[in-house]
Amino acid sequence: MTTVPPATVLIIDDDPFFLQLLCGAFRENGFVVFSAHDGIEGLKVYLDKLPQVVITDLLMPRMGGVSTCMEIRRRAGDQPPILILLTSMFQEAPHEHDPPDMGASYHIPKTCSPLDIVILVEQLLTRNVQQPANPD
Repeated sequence: MTTVPPATVLIIDDDPFFLQLLCGAFRENGFVVFSAHDGIEGLKVYLDKLPQVVITDLLMPRMGGVSTCMEIRRRAGDQPPILILLTSMFQEAPHEHDPPDMGASYHIPKTCSPLDIVILVEQLLTRNVQQPANPD
């Protein structure tokens, strides 16, 4: 019997309390979690660890979430991670953008509970596994 390795997630946020809260929620649900405090650090962690999911705050010092998502998407080529912008600027329900808007395919308001964010990420990972690769 083969075991599936735990999913990996990188969480980038300059708010230490929110970062700790979200990292804890993902760890409690079996994820391997990497974290960074801004986009520059997040890009370095992404390139080193290549997580399946990147969740980033929109507004951060040094490099914001839009630039971070766009740079990760550029460097990832045809195998980008699931990119999520998490911000207090969005008040509507989590939603998907196709093509990606502001570098990310998904936008989630920070008002969502950490557990709801974990559940959404689990659903996105399941959907990605079930969708066949694009034969370009």
